[in-house]
This record gives sequence, structure tokens and C-alpha cells, in this order.
Amino acid sequence: MDQLKAHGAHVFLDYTGYARQQEDDGAWMLELMEQAVEECNIRNVHSHVEQFDGTVSPPGFAAVVLLDESHVSAHCYSEKGWLALDCFTCGNADPNQLADILHQRLMECMPLLSLKRRHHQERFLYEGE
Repeated sequence: MDQLKAHGAHVFLDYTGYARQQEDDGAWMLELMEQAVEECNIRNVHSHVEQFDGTVSPPGFAAVVLLDESHVSAHCYSEKGWLALDCFTCGNADPNQLADILHQRLMECMPLLSLKRRHHQERFLYEGE
């Protein structure tokens, strides 16, 4: 009998209590993400960060690392102390490994950061043997 299998997975992490690390904290977060991707031996295709100063968008940042098979992203509303991480991989890469590394590094730098939600969602379900 065939069972549903997943070709990818998404891990979402929502935090409160985020405290700015420096003026350009988006660049700091992007560096953490790039290091985690490298440690997981996933190919980084492109990286970008956009720092928001509050004039058009709320203060914070959006950062993304495009992967050979998907992405890792972070979005922060610094005035509210909110940080959302999104680790999505397909193929052999494990998004939980990325999420674990990022969580550990964040907690080392910000012990008052609080993980409010971690959710694992399988993607691209198909019938397998």
C-alpha cells in the first residue's frame, strides 16, 4: 500500500523579546543564517537583507538566504520585539537542523528571547512506495 511521503519540510519559529544587536541588525542576522546554511552543507544561491528604519515600514529587517532547494528567512519588527524565522528545504537537507542552529545562536546572544511557537510542516506530499 502506498503511503504519503514529503519531498520537503518547513519549520517556522516565532519569537518575542528580540533586542537589537546593533544598528544594522539585519546584516547580523543574515550572517547567522549564512553560517547555519554553511554548517548544514546546503548550497547558498543568493543572500539579501533589507533594513527598515521606520520611515516607510515599521523598524526592523527582512533577510533571506535562497538555497539550492528553497530558502531560510527572518523578519523582525524590532519595536515590538518580534522575530519570525522560516526554514524551508527540499531534498536531503533538514530544516530542523537549520532551525536548531539558529535557535541556539540566538539564545546565546539574547537569553531573554522567548520561542513562542515552533511548527514543522511537511511539503510536496506525494504517494510513495
